[in-house]
Amino acid sequence: MSLCMGCMQEIGDNTVCPGCGFDNTQTQSAPFLPYKTVLNNRYIVGAGIDNNGESTRYLGFDKLTGDIVIVCEFLPMGLFTREENQKEVKVTFENESTYKKLLDNFVSYYSTLAELKELSALLKIHSVFKENNTAYVIEENEDLIPFEEYVKRSNGHLDWDIARPLFMPVISALEAMHKRGIGHYAVSPKNMYVTAAGKIKITGFATQNERKRGTELKSQLFGGCAAPEQYLNNFPLDNITDIYGFCATLFYALTGHLPNNAQERIKDSRLLMSTNTVKRLPPHVVSALANGLQVKRENRITNFDDLRSQLSLAPTVQAIQEEISRTASMNKINENKKSGMSHFSIGIISGAITALILGIAGVFILMQNPFGELFGGGNAVQETTENQQWTGPTVANYVGQKYADVTGANANDGQIKLYRAFEDQYSNEYEEGVIMAQYPAGGSEITSDTEVAITLVVSKGPQMRTLPEVENKKLDDIAETLGNMGLVVTAEYQYDSSYAKDRVISYSDYKPGDKVEDGSEIKIIVSKGEKEENSSSGTNTARTVTSN
Repeated sequence: MSLCMGCMQEIGDNTVCPGCGFDNTQTQSAPFLPYKTVLNNRYIVGAGIDNNGESTRYLGFDKLTGDIVIVCEFLPMGLFTREENQKEVKVTFENESTYKKLLDNFVSYYSTLAELKELSALLKIHSVFKENNTAYVIEENEDLIPFEEYVKRSNGHLDWDIARPLFMPVISALEAMHKRGIGHYAVSPKNMYVTAAGKIKITGFATQNERKRGTELKSQLFGGCAAPEQYLNNFPLDNITDIYGFCATLFYALTGHLPNNAQERIKDSRLLMSTNTVKRLPPHVVSALANGLQVKRENRITNFDDLRSQLSLAPTVQAIQEEISRTASMNKINENKKSGMSHFSIGIISGAITALILGIAGVFILMQNPFGELFGGGNAVQETTENQQWTGPTVANYVGQKYADVTGANANDGQIKLYRAFEDQYSNEYEEGVIMAQYPAGGSEITSDTEVAITLVVSKGPQMRTLPEVENKKLDDIAETLGNMGLVVTAEYQYDSSYAKDRVISYSDYKPGDKVEDGSEIKIIVSKGEKEENSSSGTNTARTVTSN
C-alpha cells in the first residue's frame, strides 16, 4: 500500500497525489519527523499540519485500524536538536532538566485529557506514549469545518438560538478539564471546529507553559481571546482565564468580530457591540458577555456554573435590580469623564428593565399555575434541609492515605472513580505520595446512581529539601539519593589522594543540612583519585549525573 503523505489516501504508483496534489517526492526537513516515520510500530507520520512553541502536529495513519489520525509530537522550540532524516531528539546538558520537566508536564496533561473522552466537545485522545526521547499523542481525526468559516457562512454572525446549543457543551468540557486540574487557555475561533452533525470540537491543546508569558516556552496567545493575565510573566492561570476566552469566542460568534486585544482593553475596557446586535440578543446574554469579559479578574465570572446560569436563564428579579443599580452607579462615576451614556450602556439597562418586567410577570404566572407547587417554595426547601439528615452513601475520606494504596487494580471497578489531579502540590504536612486533598470532600453526599468522579491531590512533600551527608560516599549512590529527592545533580571532578576514585568529596556550593528548593541544581565535587605524575594537567571536568 502506497500512501500520500499529504492526505493519507492510496496513490498506487503515482508520486503526485491525484486527490490533493501533494508531491510525494519531497522531504520533510528537520527538526520535523521524516515522512513515513513509523511510531509505536503502528502510526505512519505524514505532512506537518501546524506547530506552536511546545509541540507539532502531523497527519498520520493507523496501520492497525486503517484510520487517518493526528500525531502530536512534543517539540519545545529552542530546547532540542534533531538532525536531518533522524527521529531521535537530542538535548544538551544545559537544557536537560528544563526539557524533562516540560516533557513530564506534556505527558501528564494529555494523559489527563485522554480520560475525558466522553465529552462531545473534545477530540478523543487514542494514545499517549514516549519514543525518540520525546512524547507523542494520537488524536482522533474528523472531517471538520473551521469555526470562522462556519460563522462567515451564517451571514457573518450566529443568532443566539443557534449559538446556545453549540456552546453549552464547551462549558461542560472546560468545567470537566478544570475539575481534573488542567485548562485550555486558548479557546478562540481558530481553535474551534464544527462537525457535519453540527457539534463544536475544541482543538489547540497545550500545557499552561505554552499559554502565558515568562516560561521556558515560546508562548502562543490568541489576540482578542487571551485574558489580560496571560500577558503577565508566569501568572497562574485558572478557570477564570478560560471563562474570558470562552466569552470572547462567543462574542465573536454573536457579533462577527472579536473584542479588542486584552492589553488594549486595560486602557479602554469597552466592548464594541452595535445597537442592532444588542437589540437582537437576549438581555441576559449581553450581561453575561460583559461579566465574562471583565478586564479585572475580581470582577469577572468566577466559575462555570455561574457562567452556565447567566447564559441559560434570565437573571432573577433581585439580580436584575442589582445589575441596574451597579450599571447606574458606574455611569454616575463616569459622568465627570464623559457626558451621556453609550449605546451599549443604554442597551443593557433597557434590556434589564424589560427582563425585570418579564420576570415579575413570570413569577405571577407561576403563582397562578396549579403545577407551581411541584417546584416548592424557598422556605420549604430550607426547612426540609434543616429537619432531615442525609442517610445515604457518602464519599470516603482519602486524605492522609498513600495514593498508591488507594488506587490499586480494582480502584475504578465500581461507582467511585478515582483520578489524580494534573499537578501534585508541595506540602509540609503530608509526605511525598500521600493524598493531601480531594474533590469532592470526604463525607459529601452521593446522590447520583451514575459514576462519581473523585479528584485526588497528591503531595510532593516539602518544597525545601534538606541536603544529606555526602562525604566519601559513592557517586552513583549520592546521585540516586539526590535524584529521588527531586534535585538535579551535576558532578565536578578533581584529583584528591584523600579520597578513592569516584568517591564524593563534598558539595560545591552547599553543606549538609542546608535547605534547597525542589528541582534545584546541586553540584558535588568527586575525586579522580591520586594524580599520576605523567598525567597531563588540565581543567576540572563537569558532567550531569542522572539516576533512574
